[in-house]
Amino acid sequence: MIVVTDTYMKPAFFSKNRNFYRRLFTILFTVSLQNVIAYSVNMADNLMLGSYSQVTLSGAATVNQIFFMVQQLSVGICDSLVIIGSQYWGRKNVSALRKVGGCGLKLAFGGGALIFALCAVFPSQLMAIFTTDADIAAEGMAYMAIIKYTFILFLVTQALLATLRCADVVRIAFIVSCVSLVVNVGINYCLIFGKLGMPEMGIRGAAVGTLIARCVELAIVVVYILKKDRMVRLFSENPLKKDPGISHDFSVLATQILVQELFWAVSIPLQSAILGHLSSDAIAANSIATTFYQYLKVVVRAMASASAVMIGSAIGRGNIDEVKAEGRTLSVIDLMIGAILGMVLFLLHRPLLSMYALSDSAYVMADQLLVLMAFLMVTMGYMMPVMNGILRGGGDAKFTLYVNMIGTWAVVVPLSFMSAFWWKLPVVWVVFFSQSDQVFKAPIAFFRFCTYKWIRKLTRDA
Repeated sequence: MIVVTDTYMKPAFFSKNRNFYRRLFTILFTVSLQNVIAYSVNMADNLMLGSYSQVTLSGAATVNQIFFMVQQLSVGICDSLVIIGSQYWGRKNVSALRKVGGCGLKLAFGGGALIFALCAVFPSQLMAIFTTDADIAAEGMAYMAIIKYTFILFLVTQALLATLRCADVVRIAFIVSCVSLVVNVGINYCLIFGKLGMPEMGIRGAAVGTLIARCVELAIVVVYILKKDRMVRLFSENPLKKDPGISHDFSVLATQILVQELFWAVSIPLQSAILGHLSSDAIAANSIATTFYQYLKVVVRAMASASAVMIGSAIGRGNIDEVKAEGRTLSVIDLMIGAILGMVLFLLHRPLLSMYALSDSAYVMADQLLVLMAFLMVTMGYMMPVMNGILRGGGDAKFTLYVNMIGTWAVVVPLSFMSAFWWKLPVVWVVFFSQSDQVFKAPIAFFRFCTYKWIRKLTRDA
């Protein structure tokens, strides 16, 4: 007699899918390198402009405050695109992914055009927000007159790359960053200083180099999509054709994320202004510590981006047990990455400081700040990928909006102000309070993750 029994296979706690790990680390490694190169472009620009003249560097820095807002607009558009687009990719609905990409392209073009118009119509008024120095304002306006044309190019390029990232196509973004580095640095060197027979244009030369690099970036991506891409084939149908349902879903999500990103972006100059009113030693120490912290942070940002893609496609496939297993796996990897990066920063902070000629007090402050940021790296390395990758990538954008808005404006900004001006605490404590959201949001992210309420289907049935 044959006995037939029902067998129940308990879902795996962590993902055992080799393809999951291969996809994750491919995206993580590629996006990390891309971010490092992009950050290095900015560093190279600053070094060249700084060696040309301090006023030139300051003029470009003021205009880059506007570009910082453009970058945050890009983050909001691209994250919204990836969150919804990766779910459609998981469902193998490529046509819907193209329509999501079209929504991102329209918002990118519209947002870039708006900021371009503001820079074209109100250049002096915008410069007056950031500086009252006539010489710096004059340099900044010369820079803005050219750099404003890059905003639309940058936003459209990033939207195209985000559409490809939904389908795990990430190497082209790395190639674009490498080419941009070579083109931008090469042209800047020639035109800023007048090398190799080129005219000496100073700050305008830096702007021209950036403009040419942005044109090259967009051209490479468009040619790749038209000639090489076999995954998304974005232009095989009109991506700009409106789909009311998908347009509504994208608009709702993009609004939530853009509000979060732009309000956070506004808080950064306020925190910088608070630190800027401290001693010159404190400003130098914080600048050094932040530079190394930001370099390591690119890995965390890449992990958040990779997590959003992985979780979105898993939700699109519709297996909730798989989504939970992948989420648990990602959260543990996040903690491990944060711990490793924190240890690296802690072990290397003294050798890194030895590269600088600092006063005794500035050296002590920088040493303290690097140790502080090494510990903050652990909590940030967990919190950011879970909050902005898993939770937001799973469709829980409204929750992350509330947490980040309250954390920034009800906790971080008030505590930073009070610690600096009311309590007059040491610099290390002021910086700690300015970064305190990296600590208290970590347990919030953990408890929200454990509820699994962040798993939300954002796609529509065909």
